[in-house]
Amino acid sequence: MAGEIWVLVEQWRGRISDITYEVLALGREVAEALAGSLQAVVLGPGAGESIFSLGAADGALMVEHSALAEPVPEVYALALAQIIPQRQPQALLIPQTNVTMELGPLLAARLAVPFLNSCRDVQVTDGRPVARCILYGGKVEASVTPQSAPAVFGILPGVRPPEQGRVERAPAVRALSVDLPTEFPLRFRGYTELEAGDVDITRENVLVAVGRGIQRPENVALAEELAAALGGAVCGSRPVIDQRWLPPSRQVGTSGMIVKPQLYLALGISGAPEHAQGMKEAALIVAINTDPRAPIFDIAHYGVVGDLLEIVPAMTTRVKQGKQAA
Repeated sequence: MAGEIWVLVEQWRGRISDITYEVLALGREVAEALAGSLQAVVLGPGAGESIFSLGAADGALMVEHSALAEPVPEVYALALAQIIPQRQPQALLIPQTNVTMELGPLLAARLAVPFLNSCRDVQVTDGRPVARCILYGGKVEASVTPQSAPAVFGILPGVRPPEQGRVERAPAVRALSVDLPTEFPLRFRGYTELEAGDVDITRENVLVAVGRGIQRPENVALAEELAAALGGAVCGSRPVIDQRWLPPSRQVGTSGMIVKPQLYLALGISGAPEHAQGMKEAALIVAINTDPRAPIFDIAHYGVVGDLLEIVPAMTTRVKQGKQAA
């Protein structure tokens, strides 16, 4: 209803993504600033089990339909386009991930409402939500105010700590119904599991990232040894993934994973905006590059201008010596 702020719950195979809790924390702030209520929107059959960690919301709007079993953007957009006119929320905040990337523009086009993409924050000014959006791969930042409601906001990862939005309390539940066809032109065919024994880089506290400056695939072993000494994992920028020196599950950036480790070591990475957007929220960023003008140094907390092929083995040796001394 008018004054409501909605947050779309992104769930996958029964697990709610961390970015959902981040967006719930943001939505809580926006709803309170507008003196409205926060509603978590849960799509899919059997979604009732997901509500018990959504206590940051005042209520949960449940849409249980067999066609919503898999996150197909066209199907989600059709369902949301049916329930939004029923209650006329002021805003819908959508976690912006590989799963939901296409949903926002599809929904906004179907309803002919404003869509604000790549939002890093949403504040309330003069009783209206104002989004801070990044444009051109992070080269431009703009404050945008939608001129009508409801408005759809695509929220980037890292907007708030997920712990702020993860509240173990079941909100009040309201079931909504939709009328969806049984067949769609676009169908979900399956998804690719992580390779056996691979790691989830979004959950690692220490990441050693390699870029084009690693030069040859055999040099990735230097990063692997350093990562092992630090108790972390290796990841990479897109050029390394495109060369198949690392699997796609290890890619960091707008076309890969968004990571927020405690330590991010960027080895031979120039720091293009597409990569920076995937790791700039790391607690500590250390960069090694031969080019003193590399953009990575603009966001790194510490930088070393030098040859990583000489520096990394020395770092590994010192880390191992320090652990032995302890």
